[in-house]
Amino acid sequence: MTVKIIPCDHQQLNELHNISISTYRDTFAESNSEALMQQYFNDSLTVEKLTMELNVVGSTFYFIYVNNKIAGYLKVNEGAAQTDDVAHNSLEVERFYISKQYKRLGLGKQLMAFAYSLAVQANKSSIWLGVWEDNLAALAFYQTLGFYQVGTHPFNMGGDIQTDLLLKKDL
Repeated sequence: MTVKIIPCDHQQLNELHNISISTYRDTFAESNSEALMQQYFNDSLTVEKLTMELNVVGSTFYFIYVNNKIAGYLKVNEGAAQTDDVAHNSLEVERFYISKQYKRLGLGKQLMAFAYSLAVQANKSSIWLGVWEDNLAALAFYQTLGFYQVGTHPFNMGGDIQTDLLLKKDL
């Protein structure tokens, strides 16, 4: 199995759009109505919105490939691009998804190790992320990696205000 992690650029916008929707659906469809899911896609994961996000200084998307196929993606934010003021001198992992057919292959750990390396290269003192309080699998995963809760924030999922737990890991 050959694994590569490569920055996503504007030429890969359609791939980013497709993987964003499919992984979000895989992760949250069982716990949310189709109407909420569609509204979230329309509000947050349109080609136009993703184009704007690709243009934000301090935000970068990365694809993780397995045997030259996109298996997941990561979005990190630095400085003013961060969605919350969680920790001084930190890197935010805003999105972190592996396609369901590629789960349990260690790709999540590899992708998070990559995020750590980005933070270390940028001389950050911590890394943080938000995770839905009902996403127990993700919470368990992050806890095994040494993340701990430092707060909460509301997350608008298609008009349903849900609670994300803010997790941090010191580097």
